[in-house]
Amino acid sequence: MPATAEIDNKNVKKQPSNNRFMKTVKSVIKNKLSAIGLVILVFIVLAAIFAPVITSYGPNEQDLGNTHLGIGSEGHFLGTDNYGRDMWSRIVHGASISLLVGISSVGIGLIGGIVLGLLAGYYRKLDGIIMRIVDLLFAFPGILLAMLVIAMLGTSLINVVIAISIWSIPGCARIVRGSVLSIKEQEYIMAMKSIGASDVRILFKHILPNCTAPLIVYGTMRMATTILSTSALSYLGLGAQPPTPEWGAMIAAGQNFMWQAPHLAIIPGIAIMLTVFAFNVVGDGLRDALDPNMDLNT
Repeated sequence: MPATAEIDNKNVKKQPSNNRFMKTVKSVIKNKLSAIGLVILVFIVLAAIFAPVITSYGPNEQDLGNTHLGIGSEGHFLGTDNYGRDMWSRIVHGASISLLVGISSVGIGLIGGIVLGLLAGYYRKLDGIIMRIVDLLFAFPGILLAMLVIAMLGTSLINVVIAISIWSIPGCARIVRGSVLSIKEQEYIMAMKSIGASDVRILFKHILPNCTAPLIVYGTMRMATTILSTSALSYLGLGAQPPTPEWGAMIAAGQNFMWQAPHLAIIPGIAIMLTVFAFNVVGDGLRDALDPNMDLNT
């Protein structure tokens, strides 16, 4: 009987989180735009993962006898570029690059922002110093800050990740700090302090989990901005270098053939547009689903 009771207690504890997760999923799916964005994201992620399987050509494989083939050409349904490279293969492999850069940049930015936000919100003495540094970063337009970092480090995708992650830190830090300032005044935090719990335990076990909802929304929407910024930097020649199949670099190469083969610039542009749209609408859906007042409105 005691063992059965213990199992039942564990199941009871898990039910609220499971119910909350299911409510969030249902809320996102109910929103038509979010559902469409989710379908697009699933397609892009699967295409990026299985890129070597669903393509018949390598992304840099040249066929100089079949250059500038149009959409719908035999064997190349999205056509070929000025070097005879298959556009479908380059678009799909470009998706994996964009997602990898986006996830890496947002992940590093979240880690840095979470640490700074926790310290600023929990310790009054550090708040002023950290927030002034954050304000200094906010003073620079994001793309200019990224360009400055790349100018110092050099042009490469790794440096793009570093630049955009630095750009992502201040926004995340402010979100976490605001959450910590309200959470640390709750009674259960006061109780933890009274029984001698360490600051590290309070911060990472009791405060941080309650900051996850805004961080999920921020991270999702930040992915859209990161992918757009990566493409912009590559378009300017500061990110991915030829022949890397990155969408922004593909647009830069294709713009020279806009009258002869417009699909070289239009297709990667559509890929960027759909990806950014999908992340934004899914982020909007998550924001509505994770709104603390959601239960009051239903």
